[in-house]
Amino acid sequence: MKTKQDIEAWANVRETSIEIAEAIFELAKDDEALAEQIWEEGSDEVLVKAFAKTDAERLFWGTETMERSDL
Repeated sequence: MKTKQDIEAWANVRETSIEIAEAIFELAKDDEALAEQIWEEGSDEVLVKAFAKTDAERLFWGTETMERSDL
């Protein structure tokens, strides 16, 4: 199982919000190859889970800014 520090490091390398990284790893069931695939392809389910983890209105998925209002 990935530690919080592992997920934070993974997110930092990809310039992605921690909440999105956590949601990706939840969906990938800690499978890093699957997590990478989800990160590359995107997922509405990730966004729902990620915004449920925070009160933030914007999260970052690499170079893209994801808005809560777009859900």
